[in-house]
Amino acid sequence: MSDDAIDQFVRKADRAFEEYDEGYANPDATLRKLRSYVDELKRERDD
Repeated sequence: MSDDAIDQFVRKADRAFEEYDEGYANPDATLRKLRSYVDELKRERDD
């Protein structure tokens, strides 16, 4: 797994948390986003 993949995950996760904290996303939407980011990171790890 590359450092780029990890950096991208962290940036996307931070953005999802910020959107939630600012009231732009509900908890379910935020969890779906985070789950998809984790899945992407796992695929990157497996490649």
